[in-house]
Amino acid sequence: MKKADIIVVGGGLAGLTMTALLARAGADVLCIDRESPDAMMGEEFDGRTTAISYGSRKVLEAAGIWKHIERNACPIETIQILDGGSPVLLEFGSQEVGGKIFGWIIENRLLRRALYESVTALKSARHIAPAAVTDFAVDEKSACAMLADRLAHEAKLIIGADGRGSFTREWMGIGARAWSYRQRAIVCTAIHDSPHNKVAIENFRPEGPFAILPMTDDGQGRHRSSIVWTEHRAEKRSAIRYGQQEFDAALTARFPNSYGSVRQTGKRFSYPLSLIHAHNYTGPRMALVAEAAHGIHPIAGQGLNMGLRDIAALAELVAEALAQKEDPGSPALLARYQRMRRADNMAMAGATDTLNKLFSNDIAPVRLTRRAGLKLVSRLPLAKQFFMKQAMGAAGMLPAMIRERDAA
Repeated sequence: MKKADIIVVGGGLAGLTMTALLARAGADVLCIDRESPDAMMGEEFDGRTTAISYGSRKVLEAAGIWKHIERNACPIETIQILDGGSPVLLEFGSQEVGGKIFGWIIENRLLRRALYESVTALKSARHIAPAAVTDFAVDEKSACAMLADRLAHEAKLIIGADGRGSFTREWMGIGARAWSYRQRAIVCTAIHDSPHNKVAIENFRPEGPFAILPMTDDGQGRHRSSIVWTEHRAEKRSAIRYGQQEFDAALTARFPNSYGSVRQTGKRFSYPLSLIHAHNYTGPRMALVAEAAHGIHPIAGQGLNMGLRDIAALAELVAEALAQKEDPGSPALLARYQRMRRADNMAMAGATDTLNKLFSNDIAPVRLTRRAGLKLVSRLPLAKQFFMKQAMGAAGMLPAMIRERDAA
């Protein structure tokens, strides 16, 4: 039986961030992941990018990660909202929020590599992978994770960061509200003749949102953008199966003319879209964070940002408990964590679900109403400020230790 203060199950973006935050706060942390690190950091494993909000950057700074990824993170200075073939209906500019950046686009594989390298360099963090957790045991004083190789690890708290299909959540007996959107997201990288000027575009099309997210130029100096192309899964012919020439033509037709010729580079990936929200985030000596607790539609690019707010909140509570020599797995601490995070996550899940239903159709009255609504928001300064702060991940939504770092 090996012991730690905290065990984190799952070594993806969420699990590694949690491990880094807790280890830097002085906790003895064990991260267990079923995937091989080499496989997870390969170009074939994950073709997605992540939109890191201004608030989430502060979490990554606290985890000691940001300085390692900043050069590969493209800032978003402008956000443009379109509806099908409409002109720009709503635009957010960084000058409207005091010159602050709305967020940064970073490739998941680069973020994962930086997190892994940071965690493995921390003396109070241990990382075991590939290793499968096969069972848990919990009593009044501790929790235990048992591995397929029959080794067991004990801690005061086990944190499930093992994704939408969370074994931790399943073992805890926590149900979830879930449904499929019957949509898929086709994700790839595109190169284009002209620069994107750090503009992120969300075009609400009848088949689903089409997002163009600015990336840093590649090693050859080519201008790049990340594409998230949503389509209905019932379609007989998916764009994932288009020939290269047909796919490039479809991309060019969906991009503004200012980008010039557009071509796909690298591999195409396809991900089914769904919503899941756990009925509870905690149990005796166990807690869920990020997609183990909630997974949403990518329409607003807020999935990981929600998870990072979970991680920051729980990390602060645990760090405070350890500093005061209190129990980091106590019922009172876990109840406080759930109160801190559940309402925010439910609101964001509901908002993205409503947005997808509202914008993924071409019913004339609905189309006219939503376009009028977007135009109205653009004319109301207070409404624009509200939406811009949501996009940035307002500092007030983060725990004190992150807000204090921001103020410093």
